[in-house]
Amino acid sequence: MRYRQLTTGTLALGVLLLIDVLRVWLPGIITIFGQAASTPAELMGAFALGWFVLAMGAPAVVRRVGARPVTVVAALALAVARLALTAAPGGRTQLWLATAGLLAGLVWLVGVAADTDRPVPGLALGFAVNAAVHAVLDTVDLVWRGDWVAWLLSAVAVAVFLAGTAQAGRRGGAGDALAAPADAPVGPADAVAGPGGGRAWLLAGPALLLAGMVALSPALARTGMSYLVAGDGVARSPLFGLAPVPVAVAGFLCAALARPPRGWGRAYGPVALLGGVVLFPLDRGDLLLPAILLAAVGLGACLALTDDASQPASSTASAGTAGGSSASRRGYAVAAGMLVFALGAVGYYSAYDLGYPNAAVPVVVAVLIAAVAFTARPVVVHRLPGPFPPLRAAAAVTALALLAPVLADEVPVASNRDGPPERLTVVAYNIRMGFGLDGRFDLTGLAEVVDRQRPDVVLLSEVDRAWLLNGGHDTLDLLSDRLGMPYVFGPAADRVWGDAVLSRWPVRDPRTLPLPAVGAPTGAQALAVTLDLGDGVRTAVVSTHLQPPPGKGPVVQARAVADFATRYAAGRPLVVAGDLNTEPGDEAFAELTRAGLVDALAAARPLATSPADDPRQQIDHIFVSPGLTPGDPVAPRSTASDHLPVAVTVTLPPR
Repeated sequence: MRYRQLTTGTLALGVLLLIDVLRVWLPGIITIFGQAASTPAELMGAFALGWFVLAMGAPAVVRRVGARPVTVVAALALAVARLALTAAPGGRTQLWLATAGLLAGLVWLVGVAADTDRPVPGLALGFAVNAAVHAVLDTVDLVWRGDWVAWLLSAVAVAVFLAGTAQAGRRGGAGDALAAPADAPVGPADAVAGPGGGRAWLLAGPALLLAGMVALSPALARTGMSYLVAGDGVARSPLFGLAPVPVAVAGFLCAALARPPRGWGRAYGPVALLGGVVLFPLDRGDLLLPAILLAAVGLGACLALTDDASQPASSTASAGTAGGSSASRRGYAVAAGMLVFALGAVGYYSAYDLGYPNAAVPVVVAVLIAAVAFTARPVVVHRLPGPFPPLRAAAAVTALALLAPVLADEVPVASNRDGPPERLTVVAYNIRMGFGLDGRFDLTGLAEVVDRQRPDVVLLSEVDRAWLLNGGHDTLDLLSDRLGMPYVFGPAADRVWGDAVLSRWPVRDPRTLPLPAVGAPTGAQALAVTLDLGDGVRTAVVSTHLQPPPGKGPVVQARAVADFATRYAAGRPLVVAGDLNTEPGDEAFAELTRAGLVDALAAARPLATSPADDPRQQIDHIFVSPGLTPGDPVAPRSTASDHLPVAVTVTLPPR
């Protein structure tokens, strides 16, 4: 039992480190390799997939060299890369460190698979602990923190992982990997994945994808909570936004570690998983929470169905058997499963660059998991005990996850303060999902450059709240905490990517308008809110991010925003701002001025805002209605995004 615990714990820790690396590597494809969208999406996809295809050769290496040497060397490389990333070097160094860590992690998984035919407990604990830790850290990974606490915790995790790997290597063999009898019946999927844990290893990659996208995503849970505040299609700062995470973690672990039901009761996991994943891409923010909870329980139950613990031990695998057919099949199974992870991630998120429908991607992955799980041999007799008591393991990880809502920052509260002000300072900023020019997740840089302007209202573009591709952070809530300003969020591309308004003043009557796509692959919207400045004084604010069609300007969208904003303001003072992807003198720019709006930055022109390190384009703008008098227009320098923010102080009309 002790050895099974060692093997399971080491596998869980390795999965935790690999996910840490992925949270750096995936955004690096966009922000570093992608060079601020100047690299073709097809080339970025080829770069991403290439490393997973390369890992398909690892089983052949394991077969020739042996599982133990490969596992130990790959574990050491993964550990070194993970610690090096804690230094947050940025740039190409960061990208290649993350790439080395990813490839090492994939090879390590293949080596472990060759020696382990019961991976479900380790995989499940790795996924669940990662979700709990990510929630406790407020969706900001240790990699991006860089303080002494991050170094200490990272070093402890790496040391324990390496110690466990070395100890397992000294003991030799498969440990808790109990090979299925040679005469055990072989099902259709076993011909591909192989008996003795092959199915579970095949599902490691697809399960990781759905866990990160839906089932065990703390950022998605908080985003889902933020849609429940009012239920009008926009999202607001929620109280106890991380409360669903412990529920999802508990449901996932209890389902994954407990004995699955017999007969048709085995279908509950696949049905729940498919139900949750079908809800996920629907255009309804209030369905995110049921999607998460259903997917979490369903994913855990599907993993449990592949837990090859129903056969008594007929032989104990040894290091020499790593070159056997079962070990080789397990290696190819996990490599193929991780390739499915890459294909699913690239296929889903590249749609926002290439413009094809992507809602079917998570559903197809869920169907794959459900089919492999449901067709597994049912557990009937002689089920061996797991390495950890299911209820105790679930209770321990859930207790960790419960710290997240307890430790979460309080929701900022807006107030009328001392009555209507004479002036408002407005900041508009395209934050590129929180990643700076060097590819680092730079919340501190974003918050500092905004806070220096002492803003009353902040309009944000390219706000990411849970994309696995960007590391799974809730960038909006994190910035809201740092600035002490509550938010309203308007979804654009999907329910977790769009634009936002943060305000020190109470916000009323939020409305969002989807803008016509006109051939642009990424969705666009306009978010309108009313600032309640007290004593009946109100000002309308509209945040938007125009997406021009290929080779053209965003004329149609600019016209739609101008019409929507002026109708919404209904004669009240009005501010319209954001990344408009048009320059002064362009036709789209003229659509806004023809609507009677005034360029609030005109006094400082030319005022280039992109790219941030060598600004040449004037594409970020603030427009105001004629009753507002703009002053002090600036574009403060910063590399916390690929755009510069723009700021202006507007004087309100006399009362």
